[in-house]
Amino acid sequence: MLLQQDIEHFYEMDHAVVDHSAALRAFNDLKFYLNRGEVRAAEPVNGSWRVNHWVKKGILLGFNLGILRDMSINELFRFFDKSTFPLRKLVVSDGVRQVPGGSAIRDGVYVGKGVVCMPPMYINVGAYVDEDTMVDSHALIGSCAQVGKRVHVSAASQLGGVLEPVGAMPVIVEDDVFIGGNCGIYEGTIVKRRAVIAAGVILTGGTKVYDAVNQQVYSRQGENPLTIPEHAVVVPGSRPLGSDWARSEHLSISTPIIIKYRDEKTDASTALEESLR
Repeated sequence: MLLQQDIEHFYEMDHAVVDHSAALRAFNDLKFYLNRGEVRAAEPVNGSWRVNHWVKKGILLGFNLGILRDMSINELFRFFDKSTFPLRKLVVSDGVRQVPGGSAIRDGVYVGKGVVCMPPMYINVGAYVDEDTMVDSHALIGSCAQVGKRVHVSAASQLGGVLEPVGAMPVIVEDDVFIGGNCGIYEGTIVKRRAVIAAGVILTGGTKVYDAVNQQVYSRQGENPLTIPEHAVVVPGSRPLGSDWARSEHLSISTPIIIKYRDEKTDASTALEESLR
């Protein structure tokens, strides 16, 4: 792809000597394709996920090219950001329901038809949010995070962003996942389709997840990220610390536990209320 070649060329150049106009054209082209969902920071390939490193290079290039600009709405609402990263311009025909009240979607984000954005929430550059997903109040979709169809990201939950290192896997949440309130999913964790992450669960690259159904432990293995299996129902749990002193003090550490796999009862309790759309 010619755009990829241009982005990689300008990214590697010394910022002091780069052709600013040409580099800016390439970056704006990248945002155009990101907005349309035709280019993604990571994409599914043959059942696994591939990181498109050059996309993250392009986003970093945009930060280098931008200058601090006054983006204030009026004298009471003052905002200052890089000139290369305005807000995404949505129109009614995009089919996105962005409820008034302080939400923001940065330019360079794909938001599919039927997505509902409840205020205040934020979606950062490079993210991909597929059709009919709900992003609830105080939720964050971090830079380059990939979110599938019909996902519910509940209030105050966060999907971590990643730009550097450029080779790192972003957070990926596949289709029909339910993420409960006040969850945190970080460091390239992959949540497979139809999983349920109960309120308060924190998943990171260093987290061990204990599967009480199959008697397995899931964790990051080298370059392979922590992956939550399809249909898994993950809840906050704990496990005791092993030292003699910790046992004497009854100390434990928080640990996500898979207590079951999704069934009809789970589907009923996590179903999106269609009347809210």
